[in-house]
Amino acid sequence: MPYLLIRTNREVDPPEQPALLKKCSTHVAEALGKPERFVMVSLETGARMIFAAEEGACAYLELKSIGLPGDRTTELSDGLCRLIGNELSIPQERIYI
Repeated sequence: MPYLLIRTNREVDPPEQPALLKKCSTHVAEALGKPERFVMVSLETGARMIFAAEEGACAYLELKSIGLPGDRTTELSDGLCRLIGNELSIPQERIYI
């Protein structure tokens, strides 16, 4: 089962969270070629975080799945950084996977 954890110091309004979770679920399923019914996504907002010794907007992502294709790491990382960066207005260089 693919699992994506998103932890960020950004606040996401509760009514907007389901749509973000769905976008992420769909993205992971398509990127990994797995049925979406097996994808799990967790979102933790408002976390106390700093990155590179700065308190600005940042996010930590963790993607786990049996058989993650190592040769596609860059492609998967880029796609997730773009998605989270665009959805949460976080510069991609402030997202750690």
